[in-house]
Amino acid sequence: MDLGLTNRVYVLTGASRGLGYATAEALVSSGARVVLTARDAVAVTAAADRLGGPAHAVGVAADLSDPGLPERLTATAHDTFGRLDGALVSVGGPPLGSAATVTDEQWRSSFETIFLGTVRMARTVAATLTDGGAIGLVLSASAREPLVGLGISNGLRPGLAGVAKDMAAEYGPRGVRVVGLLPGRILTDRNAQLFAASGDPEQARAAAEAEIPLRRLGAPAEFGRVAAFVLSPAASYLTGITLPVDGGALRGL
Repeated sequence: MDLGLTNRVYVLTGASRGLGYATAEALVSSGARVVLTARDAVAVTAAADRLGGPAHAVGVAADLSDPGLPERLTATAHDTFGRLDGALVSVGGPPLGSAATVTDEQWRSSFETIFLGTVRMARTVAATLTDGGAIGLVLSASAREPLVGLGISNGLRPGLAGVAKDMAAEYGPRGVRVVGLLPGRILTDRNAQLFAASGDPEQARAAAEAEIPLRRLGAPAEFGRVAAFVLSPAASYLTGITLPVDGGALRGL
């Protein structure tokens, strides 16, 4: 299938590795160009180089909690590649702990980055999409089903799913689509961290796989291909939904 991504341009946050990078890789392999951002300057530069360098990808070192970042990234896309067609907003997971045990400072810091940073990025990108486009918000299965030991995620991700729905209605008349993506157990550093926190990583992984109908963890590339499709013109009538990419782990209809 031709996704219609040739020469289209996307901004991706949290994209030096994991799900953001996997999506960037899928976009570039289909002809798109990307602006990547992550906090680690060395890592984000290396990620851009792996994707083919300046002709295909540029890296910007920054933190999503920076209020000026969204305009900086949209300007970089226009200045470097001459256009912008959408974004994937991905943020690292918050501190572990139940909602009752994490501190006020952990709540505040996570809200600034995960929630407000995502909202600010999405609305800034949407404002520049004058000829349609797509924005994907990388959320979590916790948007539908609370996860043990992830109280902050359980509190913030459902709210962002609501934001995605609200923005889809707001920007839809201009042809701008907004979709929430719900990764399940994908083999990323974050899930490795969660397994390690259990005290018995191998047993924790086996238990997680046993709960997934496909009986395995997902690969980042499997998420990346779905996200690239969602952002592409091939998904032109898809908006306002939260799409699980979880091997069937979520059991609700």
